[in-house]
Amino acid sequence: MKMDIEKPTNNSAKIFIDIHKKNISNWLRKLLFWALIAGLGLTAFRFLVMNPGQKPQTQLPTQTVARQNLSITVTANGKIEAERSINVSPKNAGIIKSLLAKEGDFIKKGQIIAYMDDSNLQGQLTQAKAGIASAEANLQKLIAGNRPEDIAQSQAQLEEAQANLKKLIAGNRPQDIAQAEARLNKAKATLNQAESDLKRYQELLNAGAISRQNFSTYQTNRDTALALVQEAEQALKLQQTGSRSEDIEQARAKVKQLQQSYNLIKAGARKEDIEQARSQVNSARGSLQTILAQINDTVIRAPFDGVVTKKYADPGSFVTPNSGAGSSSSSLSSSILSLTANNQVVANISESKLAKVSIGQPLKIKTDAYPSQVFLGRVSQIAADATVEQNVTSFEVKGAITSNNKNLLRSGMNIEVEFAVGQQENALVVPTVAVVREQRGTGVYVLDKENQAIFVPIKIGITTNNKTEVKSGLNGNERVLLTLPEENKSKSQPKGLFSPPRPES
Repeated sequence: MKMDIEKPTNNSAKIFIDIHKKNISNWLRKLLFWALIAGLGLTAFRFLVMNPGQKPQTQLPTQTVARQNLSITVTANGKIEAERSINVSPKNAGIIKSLLAKEGDFIKKGQIIAYMDDSNLQGQLTQAKAGIASAEANLQKLIAGNRPEDIAQSQAQLEEAQANLKKLIAGNRPQDIAQAEARLNKAKATLNQAESDLKRYQELLNAGAISRQNFSTYQTNRDTALALVQEAEQALKLQQTGSRSEDIEQARAKVKQLQQSYNLIKAGARKEDIEQARSQVNSARGSLQTILAQINDTVIRAPFDGVVTKKYADPGSFVTPNSGAGSSSSSLSSSILSLTANNQVVANISESKLAKVSIGQPLKIKTDAYPSQVFLGRVSQIAADATVEQNVTSFEVKGAITSNNKNLLRSGMNIEVEFAVGQQENALVVPTVAVVREQRGTGVYVLDKENQAIFVPIKIGITTNNKTEVKSGLNGNERVLLTLPEENKSKSQPKGLFSPPRPES
């Protein structure tokens, strides 16, 4: 029974607590609502009742004045140009047999770019080698001298001529004369016999015992015998007289000639002949070297490390030597390709800023092609002569690119070059966009203690990296406005929006 009585009692307490919580929550909501209404009313009362002629101040962006080190720079426009640029062409006119490079390839010094046709030169090479072999063989022959067989043959011919001369000088032997006399006597005996026969047969002919024909035979025999007698007499006279002086002189001349030939063969080649033969060998070798050089010239090699920027010819094209090696003289008939190397910075510095630039000075390079990257370099050359264009005098300044990613910069790119000329230590600076020019002068708008914008005249110095140095006018704890108030825009000109402020003295 107790349990039945306690159960309804607990349920009533719980219901009472829930109702009490709901009342408190509604009361808090109402209290917060009326507090919000009171706050908005108080704010409106402050601006409309306490300051009825002032409009609400719009919140403007500001930046606190600070001190920092400023890098002093000189900026100029320029271009990326190749330090070396040539059109590669052959030394001799010819046809390209093969081309081993294409546009954009990086070529090392000495690397083969192309081969020219050398078929004609190969034939000349064979001929030149044969000429050297012939000249060297002749030289070796002269140095070695004549063979023993040649000397012996010349000696034999000389001895034969000498024996013949001695024979002519000594005359005929008695035996030869006696033999000639015997032949004469024999011929006379034959003649006597023939005359006797002819006389006998003459008588028979006269008597009519023989015919005229038979008689003619004996008459012919007599005439023949008479001729033999006359010949034998002449031969005997020659044997008795001896050799003629003309024959002796002719034989003596022949002996002299053979003697000289024998002496030359025995002595060997003259020193002059050997030197001449050696000169012929050197000449043949020079011809061979010329041919080899011409063949070597058919192999076109890169003169320096560089990049192929343009191709002018293909295999099978006929090209000729290019008299001008610069890129400006490119021609399809005189060049194979264009090779450039070592891109550099070329900028024009005005005469007034030239004194701030020196050799070795660091510089920064910016280009629209890579707006998020800054490339580094160093001044390498300053022109000795000025350039005048449209009455503006400037000097050309060249700089070497030292960045590791310098290959991104290509020849012909437009760039902006920033020369580091010094540094201003612990300078009081404001954003350049905060500097304005009014009738009261150059200055900035700062917020006072009541957050009101007031104009403060300042004396400015250098401007760099969107920062302007303040020489005087500010203490260093002000907050300058980056945007002008609406009521001041019509009478102020933000200098930072148009051009960097000039330092004021």
